[in-house]
Amino acid sequence: MNTLKSSPTSQDPWQNLRQFTSARIALGRAGMSLPTQACLEFQLAHALARDAVHIPLDFSALSQRLETLWNPVQTLQSQAENQTMYLQRPDLGRLLNTEAIATLKKQTIQPIDAVIVIADGLSSKAITHHAEPFLRLLLPALQENAYQLAPLTLIKHGRVAIGDEVADHYNARLCITLIGERPGLSSPDSMGIYFTYQAKANFSTDANRNCISNIHDKGLRYEQALKKLLFLIHEAEKLKFSGVNLKDETTDIELDTLDSDNFLLT
Repeated sequence: MNTLKSSPTSQDPWQNLRQFTSARIALGRAGMSLPTQACLEFQLAHALARDAVHIPLDFSALSQRLETLWNPVQTLQSQAENQTMYLQRPDLGRLLNTEAIATLKKQTIQPIDAVIVIADGLSSKAITHHAEPFLRLLLPALQENAYQLAPLTLIKHGRVAIGDEVADHYNARLCITLIGERPGLSSPDSMGIYFTYQAKANFSTDANRNCISNIHDKGLRYEQALKKLLFLIHEAEKLKFSGVNLKDETTDIELDTLDSDNFLLT
């Protein structure tokens, strides 16, 4: 008489592949349903993704931390007055509100090469976790090549295109926007970088931008993202454009083996 009891959960033949990805594969099944553990993990991931969208970014704390890297730091707001409006009206998240425009107009414009915009986007967690560590690498690299920078600009309820208005105000060649990306069920804190050469308000489109995405602890490393961005800046300065016609020709091997020397002006 066979006394062995079979597991109530049927294993998936792809089980060994789970070590290579955080995607939800090889979850197994219990009858016609998912195992309890898989259901609980999904609910947790969904809750973390919702929190990333709805928990507000602490702009005051972030501004204080960034002031240790660069001064001045300014905080502006889009025309989306709150998170609900931001989610329902993407167009308002692309435009600065009246107070923000007035703040910029009060400033004496000095020759500026680049603006760096940090927007909460769709994941406050992404900016909280990754903006400061990445800027600790980016700012010295730009300073090393004598780029004149505008104040670091934090924007509440901002979309990607809002950087165009800031860059246009300073007449800056380079616009670098750090923004929280739409959270996935395996990456609620993914940050994206959007780079635009000669950004102009109400003129630049998504086709004029280059995107470096998936920056988080289990995704693209800060050093890798920096190499990609510096490559795009170098090529844009040479070719005088960015966007779909500017290809990222870096490879994973190059990103791992490039030496620490800054190559913006080589």
